[in-house]
Amino acid sequence: MKIKIILPCALLALLGFTACQQMTDKTVEQAESRINVDLNKLHQDIKVLASDEFEGRGPLTAGEKLTIEYLAKQYQTIGLVPGNKNSFYQAVPMAKVTPDQNMQLVIGEHKFKAGQDFTARTQQVGGSVILDNAELVFVGYGINAPEYQWNDYANVDVKDKTVVVLVNDPGFATQNDALFTGNAMTYYGRWTYKYEEAARQGAKAVFIVHQTAPAAYPWSVVESSNTGSKYTLVDSENNISKLPIMGWIQHAVAETIFTDAGLSFDEMQHYALSPDFKAVSLPQSANLTLNSAIKNAESNNVVAMIEGESRADEYIVISAHWDHFGTKQTANGPKIYNGAIDNATGSAATVELARILMQQHKIKPFQRSILFVNFTAEETGMIGSELFALGSVVATKNMVAMLNIDGMNALDAVDYILQYGKGLSEMEDYLADASKKQQRKVKMDPRPQNGLFFRSDHFSLAKQGVPSLLFMSLGDTDPDYIAHRYHKEEDDYSPLWSLGGMEQDIKLIADIASTLANSEHWPQWKAESDFKNRRLQDKQ
Repeated sequence: MKIKIILPCALLALLGFTACQQMTDKTVEQAESRINVDLNKLHQDIKVLASDEFEGRGPLTAGEKLTIEYLAKQYQTIGLVPGNKNSFYQAVPMAKVTPDQNMQLVIGEHKFKAGQDFTARTQQVGGSVILDNAELVFVGYGINAPEYQWNDYANVDVKDKTVVVLVNDPGFATQNDALFTGNAMTYYGRWTYKYEEAARQGAKAVFIVHQTAPAAYPWSVVESSNTGSKYTLVDSENNISKLPIMGWIQHAVAETIFTDAGLSFDEMQHYALSPDFKAVSLPQSANLTLNSAIKNAESNNVVAMIEGESRADEYIVISAHWDHFGTKQTANGPKIYNGAIDNATGSAATVELARILMQQHKIKPFQRSILFVNFTAEETGMIGSELFALGSVVATKNMVAMLNIDGMNALDAVDYILQYGKGLSEMEDYLADASKKQQRKVKMDPRPQNGLFFRSDHFSLAKQGVPSLLFMSLGDTDPDYIAHRYHKEEDDYSPLWSLGGMEQDIKLIADIASTLANSEHWPQWKAESDFKNRRLQDKQ
């Protein structure tokens, strides 16, 4: 049959006809329309990845070995080639840092309990970190943002001091669109930024005051995310430049501290919104001994590739983090955090997308390469993507765009797709076009105050100038999920899931990826930002 098709096409080509190309295009279109999402395989992959056998997919555990080997085998079986030279893995050297929870924070006459009243951890890997009568300073939101004419650190020296800061940013607090970006969180509102800026200012410790609304999650999430093991990349100086103590305190603890200082926390919170705000030194001092168990080890990203035909050095990146919280020891024994939605669904989706796109590639090769990456240690600060963004596998200037998946809709299909961020890049136009084909509308993030665009692996690449889309459905179609399962041991697989939402989103992502892989267009950043400037630097 192949000979009968090829010979006529060759003859027609000699005669200058285009019928062969038309036939090929039609064949591709028909083949693409016949490609279905394999729901049974999706169920199987999620079930396996979220099983107790995989021990919650904690980095540097036996569960990691099972997870990365499973994903690599799936890609290899599909026909993908190793994405990191001859390997399906990218080594991620890092330290596992586990804070001793027997510590207590002493401020004045009060002794606060770890986990219940406060959390404290460090990215330094040199042993104990001690606060010895460290002066307390309230620095409002802890923001230094010249573009917004805002500097909470103006005219104050916080070197070696303990800084108390508010969560989120002034825009959320006021709901004033003219202040920062109003209700939508900026990066200045993220806890990661507050620690980074405090480190630049020379602080010894930061305690962020937790409040559920501006934080966008309850204290239980803070506790679960900060009392167990966390991971960090390690530099040549054992991260001495990192903030020594990264902490949170309960709202009630902050009220107690301010009351003892003769101040009202509510009044100070309001004062922090004033253009005339000046940091306030508190009469108390902080005492804390933070001991951490340090384990230097090597985790892994999983990297697989469909190699492009004519522009193989231009890459579309499809990603999801494979990790979750692993197993935690509690007073009631070990608890496995299986992370079925977050993010076994995303990891299973990358495998299914690889299968679908490989089928398309076999019919008509993509011009650009498609790189599939499953990142390690997203839950502890996007460690795997941070290393990947340094460009040792693929330089970020060669990455056309990124499509990142972090928690999918395992329930029924919906008539919309969520967009995170507004007016950021032309990737939003690709999202609109693909959703229109599915007769779905684009729905803006209903919780922009949560700052979700800054909270997943694509952000590591966005900071390096790569236009990105985040696909996330954490609780949007299932409000009970955030309340009772998100980052909790109850995030388990269910055979009753229809996976209708996953099916439609996988098809949509495949559409965008294939369009980009056969295009010469490089999506651009729309808004003025550090991201845009970084990409412009790469293109000079």
